[in-house]
Amino acid sequence: MEYTALYKYLKQVCNYSDDEIKLDCNLVLRNYNFSSRIRFMQPFTETGVNNALPEITSDDEELAGVQMLLNKPDSEVEDNLNFRYHVIFPAGVQKAAGIIILLHGFNEKYWDKYLPWAACLAGNTGKAVVMFPIAFHMNRAPTLWSDKRHMQRASTERKKRYPVLINSTLSNVAMSTRLHNRPDRFIWSGFETYHDIIDFVESIKNGRHPGIEPEASIDFCSYSIGTFLGEVVMTTNEGGYFSKSRYATFCGGPVFNRLSPVSKFILDSESNVSLYSYLVEHLESHMKNSPQLAHLLGGAFEEGINFKSLLNYRLHLPYREEKFREFSDRLYAIALARDEVVPAYEVINTLQGSRKDIGVRVDVLDYPYIYRHEDPFPINGRITAEVDRQFRATFDKICSFIG
Repeated sequence: MEYTALYKYLKQVCNYSDDEIKLDCNLVLRNYNFSSRIRFMQPFTETGVNNALPEITSDDEELAGVQMLLNKPDSEVEDNLNFRYHVIFPAGVQKAAGIIILLHGFNEKYWDKYLPWAACLAGNTGKAVVMFPIAFHMNRAPTLWSDKRHMQRASTERKKRYPVLINSTLSNVAMSTRLHNRPDRFIWSGFETYHDIIDFVESIKNGRHPGIEPEASIDFCSYSIGTFLGEVVMTTNEGGYFSKSRYATFCGGPVFNRLSPVSKFILDSESNVSLYSYLVEHLESHMKNSPQLAHLLGGAFEEGINFKSLLNYRLHLPYREEKFREFSDRLYAIALARDEVVPAYEVINTLQGSRKDIGVRVDVLDYPYIYRHEDPFPINGRITAEVDRQFRATFDKICSFIG
């Protein structure tokens, strides 16, 4: 099926409600339940409001309710803690002997664009593809965060408060507001997702997953900020679980301070400044003021130091590059020449190292149509045949590498 038709078909038939959905004669989607365990007390037991950034006040009860939800403490967002996730299997496979964990981009609320990717990966590799959501993304975020009318109003109010605000939209206002108020959420939700993945893998290893064999191979495919998470997983290699894992990334790979995430689909300018200030410019000061943060990132946990090494290009540079060197033959990246959010040269600078002596293969592609980071395979317009060709060529490379 051609890419645009496949996209529209999968978007129509896939849901979280049914336990099993037959996609075609070759593939089936199954949904499974997952419960996330809260391990970190900050900011879960605190209010989500930062006193330096008061809530937008309004006499409008509806808008006030939206603001209250956007500032809700993380531990009270039930959708984030108990959710369902998709797995696409080759038809006839009851328990997969190999899986690919697919990690998505930042501020994503729907798997729609990834469904053809997952179907292609499953169909071409014969492995099951696990679409695992990052904390507070996809169906782990309250439905109201995706409500167009409510989010448009929140964006309008946000623009009034910050007149020079760039790229505030209904698509990014929920995530932008929450991270602007509490930029440390990037850290805590990242570690929550990291441990969710480890819990998921251990449920497989312990024989508790109904659809995956305990000895199943585990590989990764990631996009955009999902690559940051995947890199932490691979460099930490908890329990030796990922010693043989192969990892393909698309439009991802650089350290945090080499990304340009200001976009109407990702983050607005004020939230980006807040994040950069917290994670890059003043992280050490924040660690001094937060014993929990210092404990997590200060070296007590390997995943903590690996996470920290991916925030600032110059920070822990020799350490980070040695970590990438250890699995360089199992890491493959595809970057796009005109990607303005994740520049191709920054993918190379991080993955191949400051001296370009790390043997990670990086292919830079440039599709012969107008695309953007958030939408590499546009489904609207009169270029459907070319989009299909580029999609197939791109994922043939990924599938061939993962095998």
